[in-house]
Parts: sequence; structure tokens; C-alpha cells
Amino acid sequence: MKTKKTESSVSGVPAHHSAVSKSASEHHHLPHHEHQEHHDQHHAPPADELVQISEPLHHHPQEPKSENLFTWWTSCLLALAVIVLIFNQVMISSLAGTGFTVSGFSQSLSLAGGKDLQKVDIDSLKSTGHTVAAVFPVENLKTSDDALAMMFPSGTPDYGGALGVSFDDPVGSLSTLSSMYRGLKAEVEQKNPEAWQRFMNLASKPVGISCEYCCGVGPIGINKNGDSACGCQHNPALLSVALYLTAYTDYSDGEILREVMRWKTLFFPKNMIELGVSVAGGDTSKLNLPGMVGGC
Repeated sequence: MKTKKTESSVSGVPAHHSAVSKSASEHHHLPHHEHQEHHDQHHAPPADELVQISEPLHHHPQEPKSENLFTWWTSCLLALAVIVLIFNQVMISSLAGTGFTVSGFSQSLSLAGGKDLQKVDIDSLKSTGHTVAAVFPVENLKTSDDALAMMFPSGTPDYGGALGVSFDDPVGSLSTLSSMYRGLKAEVEQKNPEAWQRFMNLASKPVGISCEYCCGVGPIGINKNGDSACGCQHNPALLSVALYLTAYTDYSDGEILREVMRWKTLFFPKNMIELGVSVAGGDTSKLNLPGMVGGC
């Protein structure tokens, strides 16, 4: 007796494949909500992952945005600063009419105050003290500190770049100025005789263009030929300042003497400040300044 073949045998599909197909078919015909539940169960994450996911999330608050640097108030302050700067420049410029000048990188307020250096009468000057009184407002001096602030120079004069000198380098400038006098003298004497005669007229008077505090030559530092009356550095250095300004600038005699007195104060601070205070009738007993810069 022949046995009846199963449906799966007839179709040629193995039994376990048929079971899978049947299961898939049943799954396909499940109602929608049952299908969804079945799908969720199939893809559900492990329990430990659910625990981790279910932990509360910690949200970090966002950093507050930094405030804009250029706020309205900052802009106002900047505008005010600009206005003040402009005002200061206008005031500095206005001082030029009263004898003050600003030159280069120097602190070169001319220190002449209200004096008119164009009207200095060099024939009336009989000593270095007379020259100091003529080119500086010594009537305003009360103390040695006042004299120091008025007479002692700093920074770079407007002609400093051309000569390679600065008040801030007294020793180096002394060397530079003293070494140039012979060459400068020969050049001006040959190429600009008018300027040379003007220089001779000024320097041959007892106005203080000399090294009187180191060598005792007095207030006149040249001989009749215009040569330096002393072999030290200070004397030819001061002569170089006077000669250069006479030949290569439009400085008046009074302005030239003022510059020479400033350099002389730099080279002989104690003597010159004492002189300034004494001319003003002040007390010099408490001065504590070096007697001389550089060697003689």
C-alpha cells in the first residue's frame, strides 16, 4: 500500500522551509496593530540598554553670549578721548605763539616762556649769567628744581637728526659735536663766509659759548682765528652747536644762545643750575648735581 505524500513533498520544498514560509505568511496576514506589536517585540533593545536610555538627560545650559565690546557707552568714551586729544593738540599748537615749540621726538618746549628771543641784544651781554637771564625766564624761578626743569634739556632737538646727537645721550653727543668742529669750521668759512662772520661776531663776545667751568677760559671760547681756545671736548662741542645753527638754520642769535646754554647745562649741570638760581636770586645751597659730564 502506497503512502500518501505530504504537500511539502509534492511541491519539492523541504518541510522546515514550508514551516518558515507558513510563519511568514501568517505574519503577513496579522492585523496592523498585532503586526506592529510583533515588530516592536522583534526590534526591542535589551533591558540594560532601556535602563541607560531611560536615565534622565542632563542638559548643560548654554554659555551666555559675550557682550559686544563696542557698546554704546564704550563708543561715547572713545569719542570723548578723541575730543580731548584734539583739544590738547590745539592747545600745544597755540603755545607756539608764546615761545613754546614742539620738535621731533624731543620734549623741547623752548623754555623761553614769554621772552622774545628775536630781540636779544647780544652787545648788552657781558657774561654767561647775562645770557642765561636773557634766554630763560629766570624771573619765574623759585627753587633749584624750577631751574632744573627750565634749563636742563631732554629728548632730541629739531637739528639733532642732522647732527646725530640727542640730549638723552650727553657723552655720545659730546664726542660727536667736539669731533666735527674743525671740519665744520673749514666748510662754513669757505662756502658761507657771511655765516662765518656772523658766528665770529657772536662767539667772540663774552656770551658763554665756552667750556669756562672745566678749563677756566672764561665766557669766550675762540681765538681771533675762530679756533677753539681749549683742547677739551666741551669747548669745540659748544662751538659746533653755535656754528651749525648759524650756517644751516634760520635761528636768531638769541635762539642760538639758548641752544648753547641748554647744551652747556647738559655738560655742566651743577654750575649752570647754580647760575640760573643765583641769577633769579634763589638759594643754591641744597643743589646735588654732577659738576661736569665727560672729561676735560
